[in-house]
Amino acid sequence: MTSAEHQSGTDRCAEAVNILTKERGIEADVVVNIQGDEPFIRPEQVDLLVSCFADKSVEIATLVRKVEPGEDITNPNHPKVILDLSGNAIYFSRNIIPFIRDAEMSEWTHLHPYYKHIGLYAYKTEILNRITLLPRSSLEKTESLEQNRWLENGYRIRTAKTEWESICIDTPGTLIKQENSLIN
Repeated sequence: MTSAEHQSGTDRCAEAVNILTKERGIEADVVVNIQGDEPFIRPEQVDLLVSCFADKSVEIATLVRKVEPGEDITNPNHPKVILDLSGNAIYFSRNIIPFIRDAEMSEWTHLHPYYKHIGLYAYKTEILNRITLLPRSSLEKTESLEQNRWLENGYRIRTAKTEWESICIDTPGTLIKQENSLIN
């Protein structure tokens, strides 16, 4: 449905919305973008994400899940996010953030809340069109996480906390593991 020239799912999403608007006359105030590597998103998670827009100041929203004590937080394929006191994202990283200086890593999830990012976004349509025009930023390139481009350009990303784990299919090994669990 979209051209192959895009560097991100957000760019493809914006093109799809523009096609639907121009060719079919479909208008949307808010657009939900479910990343292709997140095929097990629950309908309740979509509803939770959309509920962020009850606050009219929200322009972009995404889901996070609190990491449980003892859970592996080192996997770079599971981006982490730190939040401000209002539930807005401050920064996304493939590394463990924040770093707890005077504690063993095995204790970190007992000492501070860590949040895993779930690859589901929603945007006000006008904001979606604006953020796709932004040039790739140094933080985006460094982490290979496009949402840092938006933060670096002053956009706020509201987060909603989900209880459900999303099984992200981001490597061939993850796909094989998930296929095996479905068979067994």
